[in-house]
Amino acid sequence: MENKSSSMTRREWLNTVSLPALAATSFAMMKATPLAAEPAGKSDKLDLGSRVYNVRSYGAKGDGKAMDTAAIQAAVDACTADGGGTVLLTGGIFQTGTVELKSNVTLHIASSAKLLGTSDGKQYHAVDAIPLSGDSTLNDGNWALLYAVNAKNVTIEGPGTIDGQGFQFHSPVRGTPPPSGLGGLKRPYHILAHQCENLIVRNIDLIDCAYHSIRVIQSKRVHMDTIYIHNRVNSNNDGFHFISAQYVTVNNCIVLSQDDACALFGSCKYVTVTNSVFSTRWSVFRFGGGFAENIAISNCVIYQVYGCPIKFQGNPGSRYENISFSNLVLSDVTGPIHVSVGPRAARAATPGAPVTPSNEYDASTGAPRGTTTPAVLRNISFSNIHGTVTTNPPQLPDAKITSNANPGEKHSCITLNCVGGATMENISLSNIHLTFGGGGTAEDAARRDLPEIAGEYFMMGPMPAYGLYARGVHGLTVQNIRLQVASPDLRPAVIFDHVVDATIYGINVQGNTSAESAARFIDSKDILMNSPRLLTPAAVFLQVEGSENENIIVDGGDLSKAQKPVAFANGAAEKVVRLRI
Repeated sequence: MENKSSSMTRREWLNTVSLPALAATSFAMMKATPLAAEPAGKSDKLDLGSRVYNVRSYGAKGDGKAMDTAAIQAAVDACTADGGGTVLLTGGIFQTGTVELKSNVTLHIASSAKLLGTSDGKQYHAVDAIPLSGDSTLNDGNWALLYAVNAKNVTIEGPGTIDGQGFQFHSPVRGTPPPSGLGGLKRPYHILAHQCENLIVRNIDLIDCAYHSIRVIQSKRVHMDTIYIHNRVNSNNDGFHFISAQYVTVNNCIVLSQDDACALFGSCKYVTVTNSVFSTRWSVFRFGGGFAENIAISNCVIYQVYGCPIKFQGNPGSRYENISFSNLVLSDVTGPIHVSVGPRAARAATPGAPVTPSNEYDASTGAPRGTTTPAVLRNISFSNIHGTVTTNPPQLPDAKITSNANPGEKHSCITLNCVGGATMENISLSNIHLTFGGGGTAEDAARRDLPEIAGEYFMMGPMPAYGLYARGVHGLTVQNIRLQVASPDLRPAVIFDHVVDATIYGINVQGNTSAESAARFIDSKDILMNSPRLLTPAAVFLQVEGSENENIIVDGGDLSKAQKPVAFANGAAEKVVRLRI
């Protein structure tokens, strides 16, 4: 007979152990897990790095009245000194000022627990290790409720809540101090991280911050998952605000903010945002400055966004490359896409005054005077985007502060704007169906000399097109686009202004017999329009303007609802257009 080994496999052992015995063993092991740091000098160090540090063991009251800052900080310090572990907030309300999180620490806020940012501004302090000079994107304050600097493996998790009491940092009357005594750039963020690695925030509610809810600067491996942010009690109430962060993932989040819902400033790289819901008074995906590249945003619902869901502002020195937006639902937004590169806009001296390029920038190059670094934007795609665009942005119903709409916000469109020597190339728009509010006037449509600036989307004023306005773009692909209006509009659906090398395939637009045309090309070259379709009657389908147009082909499609397929104005020659319908 063959001899059997006296050892047993793990599966054989499990088969010989009863479930009650196994459960009893597991329970005994759980009971052995300490809730606080081991006493000094204890020889058993086998569980270092996995202990639980209950803040109540360090003196925290959790009654919503006592100041628990020192106790929470003591638990964090003990945890990181032991090699890491979990700092636990059990059921209760833990009032606190500024707390520093450190390497290898997980802050766990139980479901019945709340970390309450105190309304006493004296309990907060600036994080001096985070600079406020040099990179202009850092000049937004360095105060925080929770912060980490040069730390690794920091996790903040729920399912509890962090409440910043942000309305206490809002001045009821401009020029007067807020109830907390802290305002301006001294307002604390919920979470502030600088030069950290492997930062995780998950399964938590973040409400009513005094400033940005989560601000992450120059950090790597940043993961945001299953977070609910409600931040509408103060100005500049951003949701996520990333600055030069790399290897970032945002998944399964809901962000209801007052300002930018997911800002990507500076040199953000290798970023994905997916399966999330956003609403805000200003922008959702906001890009500004630096070299942003290799970013994918997909599968998001964007609703009640009264300030442009997707917004690029590329001032001199900026570069944006290899970025995609796909599978987005837009409901009741303004904007909806604004991509703008070129010289910075100067602030108007008085509200409503004309906006012009800043004197600090050379209008011919778009770069700061004395430099030759105009902005570059290339290889950007927008696909599978559907929804509605409003012409009457209201106040957000649950916001505690008001924000009036600028005139340029009411009649907006998809804008691709390249001026001042900047570069915008290889842009694609595909499978987009948007219904705009309409109401554009003949005066709006007549605007040919828009300010040659790159700035906020409303700075160019009411747009002369209701659907798509492209200026200065090289290499533009437009495929399977449907642009409609909910009420009559006297603006053309599409305007190309100094566009070179564009393919338009399968575009469907509404016209108006009282408007000049349904589409307008100004001094544009090498344009192929294949299978266009006019959905409603128009006097003219395409009006070609200017003496610099070249090689425009309109091939196939259905223009039967146009009284005239093509018209020419302002020196345009008929020979530049080949009409094959």
